[in-house]
Amino acid sequence: MFQRHEPIAGMSGNAATLSMSQAISLRRAADESPRALSWIDALRDRFAHIDLVPDLGDNIGSAEWWRGLATLTLLCGTAISTFPGLKPLEIGGAPALDASDFNEARAQMIVPIAYGGDTGRHMAATDAVRPLAQTPERPQIELTATLGQGDSFARVLERSGVGSPDAQAIASQVAGAVPLSDIAAGTRIDLILGRRAARTMPRPVDALAMRARFDLRIEMERIDGRLVMRRIPIAVDNTPLRIRGRVGDSLYRSARAAGAPPEAIQSYLRVISRQISVGSDIRASDEFDIILDHRRAETGESETGKLLYAGLVRGGKPKLSMIEWTVDGRTQWYEASGIGQQRGGMIRPTNGRITSTFGMRRHPILGYTRMHSGVDFGGGYGAPIYAVSDGVVTIAGRTGGFGNYVKLNHGAGLGTGYGHMSRIAVRPGQHVNRGQVIGYIGSSGLSTGPHLHYEVYRNGVAVNPLSVSFVTRAQLEGKALADFRARIRQLTSVSVGAALTPVAARPAEGPKLGSLADTASKRAGEGI
Repeated sequence: MFQRHEPIAGMSGNAATLSMSQAISLRRAADESPRALSWIDALRDRFAHIDLVPDLGDNIGSAEWWRGLATLTLLCGTAISTFPGLKPLEIGGAPALDASDFNEARAQMIVPIAYGGDTGRHMAATDAVRPLAQTPERPQIELTATLGQGDSFARVLERSGVGSPDAQAIASQVAGAVPLSDIAAGTRIDLILGRRAARTMPRPVDALAMRARFDLRIEMERIDGRLVMRRIPIAVDNTPLRIRGRVGDSLYRSARAAGAPPEAIQSYLRVISRQISVGSDIRASDEFDIILDHRRAETGESETGKLLYAGLVRGGKPKLSMIEWTVDGRTQWYEASGIGQQRGGMIRPTNGRITSTFGMRRHPILGYTRMHSGVDFGGGYGAPIYAVSDGVVTIAGRTGGFGNYVKLNHGAGLGTGYGHMSRIAVRPGQHVNRGQVIGYIGSSGLSTGPHLHYEVYRNGVAVNPLSVSFVTRAQLEGKALADFRARIRQLTSVSVGAALTPVAARPAEGPKLGSLADTASKRAGEGI
């Protein structure tokens, strides 16, 4: 293209060549007739000398060469602008395998085990595969069961696959070593179930192991068809845990930093708040002194119990020392002097509302005005009546217009009376405690309906019950006080952090509160 001069076939060497325009002119001259040229021929002759496709390799830089370059550029631009672009040809066929199908197909391939066995899929059955009439059973099953809150030991075994008769028998054996109620919720039971005689029967227990109690482990093993149980005592150190430190900016944060559990600190604050104001009476320079019930087993486990001693030290001397003590069946916190918790304020003898107050009034039955020497509380028939303070029963029986009546002597010239009861729950000479039920509301005596007539006496004279507040303070005396103080000395003799120190590393003169259970030398298995 764009090359004008081409060799003519049959010519060689220096043969002359004719241009295209010359060839056309010669052919036209040969074909021309004498007749006149038409207008088309005239137009063709006019533009015949113009060459639109000159040879770009010839006469470079001439006007004819530039015209040819412009023509070439125009043709290339037209071709590029009308280019439709490339499109991939769509070929129909089956889609590619996804991951699941690929793994399925891969499992059927003949490839090395290292690659073909990593899909976890089974090979398709072939003629060489024969179905089993019965699948073999595992000879043993190892599992762990956990005793839940309020759960039954036997039910836990049954849920684990143990037959009901075997579960009941095992529970009876364990109960012979430790009460089932003493087994704490969350206890793990390790089981080994053996081979069963038939598929319709539950598996027998071949072995069982559990921490039945903090100081006792139980193991059971089937020997000659019988379950033999071994009791394995665990040595336990019962030395109380003593925590002491400076109050600083915050008693709670300081005690936590010293290692006291949050529950113990809360109990400590509740106890000392009965004697002093935690917000205003405690100084930053004071020291808290907390002693807790603590047990540590030789296997490494430890557990912290309730608060045993609450103390506060100021200037190196005890400012407050309190322990819990039980007197006459009532447990409360006592200060080192033997004085217990003070309780004050008026307590209502029953839960009903006040229907009549102290003073002059018209009697609803007698019909004339006279002194009403107490306060009436309404209430349903049979509602309980409580003692407003500790005291001794001086009267308990039928008394005139009061009907069934109880009178209490609280000491210091104070007494209370309770009338119109339906039933009396105490007897003369009996000691009663604050809040104890002494009878039940009724309508005995001169009464128009069930209610309680409540009176308060000061030196035998009735006074307005709403103006009297009873203050109760327990105090230890005699042998009870001596035993109480001995217990304080025993607890405060414990060194700080002694419970966390191994027994062998403690000094010989250390406290004797820690007691050890039988050691491993006494752990001979006991068959049952």
